Amino acid sequence: MNIQRSFVLALWAGCGGSPATFTVDGEVATMSGVIGSGTPDRVADLVAMYPEVRQITLQDVPGSRDDVANLEASRAVRAAGLATHVPADGVIASGGVDFFCAGNPRSAEAGALLGVHSWATGGGIEGGDLPRDDPQHALYLDYYEEMGIHEDFYWFTLEAAPAAGIHWMTEDEIETYGLTTD
Repeated sequence: MNIQRSFVLALWAGCGGSPATFTVDGEVATMSGVIGSGTPDRVADLVAMYPEVRQITLQDVPGSRDDVANLEASRAVRAAGLATHVPADGVIASGGVDFFCAGNPRSAEAGALLGVHSWATGGGIEGGDLPRDDPQHALYLDYYEEMGIHEDFYWFTLEAAPAAGIHWMTEDEIETYGLTTD
């Protein structure tokens, strides 16, 4: 396992690490860190203070601490019409992949790492353990529908790895589930 993957797994394990931040250079804002309760405000500030930004490049985004805040920030990215991009040396996982899905358009270079897994409740129930018609699935099914991503991707994430694990998507999987639009 390479150093990048080890780094992301260490952060992802407890969603530790620094909160997500943006560094702006012209039309590109580079995002690094863990998505949390402050991320929607950071996205709002980014959009208001840097109207020239057209793309968010996700460099190292290992996940989120707050699913609701993640989806709020992601919807703000979509509403602002921003593209998302993962460079060849970029690593995103879990909620970072959900955030990436908000981009319009979305692109990832060969070598980029996108990791997915099931979610779990505080009581240890995993998303994949629930029947497909359970209302707890609606949060993400509704989100993916808004982003133009087929629900098959959601079911794939639940089966790809348990909540305590990670599945690094292949280029074929990224294409199959329509995560990139280029």
